[in-house]
Amino acid sequence: MIRLGIIEDDRTVRRSLVGYFSREPGFSCLLNAGSVEEFMDSWAEDIYFDIILSDIGLPGVSGSDGVRLIRKKAPKCQVVMLTVYEDSHHIFEALRAGASGYLSKQTLPQKIKEALNTVHEGGAYMSPGIARRITDYFHPLPPSSSRESLTIREEEILQAVEEGLTNKEIAANLGITSETVKSHIKKIYTKLEVTSRRDIVRGKYK
Repeated sequence: MIRLGIIEDDRTVRRSLVGYFSREPGFSCLLNAGSVEEFMDSWAEDIYFDIILSDIGLPGVSGSDGVRLIRKKAPKCQVVMLTVYEDSHHIFEALRAGASGYLSKQTLPQKIKEALNTVHEGGAYMSPGIARRITDYFHPLPPSSSRESLTIREEEILQAVEEGLTNKEIAANLGITSETVKSHIKKIYTKLEVTSRRDIVRGKYK
């Protein structure tokens, strides 16, 4: 049983996460709050968490600073970040603070569950697109990268493909049809000179 805590200031997102994990076998959602301060104040001494899922962009104490407070109180508790921030600064800040995982808010609940199970088993987890950004940080693409030719919509879809989402899931997230997604992906293949989704996930493009 994974004893879970959730820190998320968006009530809709928080309720969705609490509802999902409260129904999932193998999970017990013990506490949720809209800020680090509220969470820490409500954290009774007899409550033990295996994992705390936390946003980064929180009011008051930031998610990254929250990781430090959590690890200070419970060194064995793992913290997984769930956030809209996918730039290298926020990623490395959270990792330096002691986070064991970093997930995009586009990540589906099933994938979040997979990530939490991985962390609970002693591993670390990052959304594929975020892992790709870390790779790019250390091995940046040359200025002439064909990725620069992508439109904003194509970049959004490329990121979703890197996250492992299906055409149907991408369509639902972006509010477009699956056929439109398919059309964009064909253009992405051409621009990046790849032939499959696997090439994209593995970063096999110029």
